[in-house]
Amino acid sequence: MPGRFRQLHLPAARFPQGDGAKEEELVRSGEPTPVPDGWKRYRTPMARKKDSQKQWANKTVFTTGEAAKICKVSQQTIIRCFDSGQLKGFRVPGSRFRRIPRDQLYAFMRDNGIPTDALESGKRKVLIVDDDQELVELITDVLEKDGRFEVRSVNNGFDAGMTVKEYRPDIIVLDIMLPDINGKEVCQRVRSDPSLDDVRIICISGMVEEDKVAELRAAGADDFMHKPFEVEKLVERMCQLLDMESLATS
Repeated sequence: MPGRFRQLHLPAARFPQGDGAKEEELVRSGEPTPVPDGWKRYRTPMARKKDSQKQWANKTVFTTGEAAKICKVSQQTIIRCFDSGQLKGFRVPGSRFRRIPRDQLYAFMRDNGIPTDALESGKRKVLIVDDDQELVELITDVLEKDGRFEVRSVNNGFDAGMTVKEYRPDIIVLDIMLPDINGKEVCQRVRSDPSLDDVRIICISGMVEEDKVAELRAAGADDFMHKPFEVEKLVERMCQLLDMESLATS
């Protein structure tokens, strides 16, 4: 998508409100219309920010009409970006209806400089997968005190696979030595789902030899840390992967 976008003057009243067949009748052809760089004119007042966040807080899949309201662009723009492949999603089986997963809409907004306030509480989602409860509690405590993270945890690979699809974390802290399946297989399962491409994975273990780290990276891990480690160092690595300021500078 181009780095500069032509500005579209689209009054809010033109954003479709409904869900269903109408959204699919709006645009069927034509060149993709980029997201306008004039989004600032549509930013909601701070007094409405929290209400907007609550409205979309629990949704995992959005219609094109909902995506248009969140992005503050026309529904035609969303549909054209979807049809051109610039905005990833899927069609409802047996219908023409387009649907956009939360993580794909978030990535689209982030990549095009659109404020993501409406999609998030401001916190990044972390999934910790480890059967060492003491370590899990330590990591969770540090992340919650940081204030920028929302944390969930599971203690086995099976639950990790189920939770990652429902929770849609931004990052997974994954122990390699799990009681059921190993962390490498969890990595492979996450990476086999294209809708989870943006999920970052940090593998942790005290029993992995250096020559095995490359195998973990090949399986989909973005980073690896040997146990024991300082939790603050783990958070720094997480911040690097998520393009956030580290604790030292935040």
